[in-house]
Amino acid sequence: MCQVCKVVRFFLIASLFIASTKMHGQEAGAKKVEYQPGDLNLDVSRVYIFVDKTNNLGHSHGVEGKLKAGQVLTDSQSPSKLVFDMRSFVADTETARKVFGIDASIDTATVKKVNQNMLGKEILDVQGFPEASLDKASLRKTGKQSAKGLDEYQLEGDFTLHGVSRHVVIPCDMEIKDGWHHLRGRFTIRQTDFGIKPYSKAFGAVGIKDELVIMGDLWVVPSK
Repeated sequence: MCQVCKVVRFFLIASLFIASTKMHGQEAGAKKVEYQPGDLNLDVSRVYIFVDKTNNLGHSHGVEGKLKAGQVLTDSQSPSKLVFDMRSFVADTETARKVFGIDASIDTATVKKVNQNMLGKEILDVQGFPEASLDKASLRKTGKQSAKGLDEYQLEGDFTLHGVSRHVVIPCDMEIKDGWHHLRGRFTIRQTDFGIKPYSKAFGAVGIKDELVIMGDLWVVPSK
């Protein structure tokens, strides 16, 4: 082997060794999430919102958002809390539209405009109110069965949105799946109750309803 070839081979082997060392170092240094009973799996837990139109003009929308913190303890004296990351909310994701059975298509330009309006100062104002929350929450088993034949629960607490708090009661069901408690529930709010004016234009010819349907799809570490 010529001297130049030996030098090239040496640098190739050295580069591969350094890259491998960095990769394994990152894996070793990666912080493992240590869950406590009642903690949410924030990677997969989601909130979905159904926004209906006021008439045949315009579009109905499905919104998807993430949580930034949360703990739900079953039948516990300690209150639970959920914190929603309002900046993560995106209108008309494929999953959100599927959750609410919205089949009508919507073009990319319209989706972009919807998101700008939704996150902007006139509606959610995520710059001024980057979080929403469910505080002083309790999760209790009702002793009944849900429509899906699962154990029924009631999640109750103070829901704060746009700086305004309202007490809410959320019927839920829960099942054990892949070692997690899969908790699902839905409730309705009126935007005007939280100081938000429902979007409309063209003198009301195009707009959305005051009522919103909010659905939580939460994955929780079993507390028992």
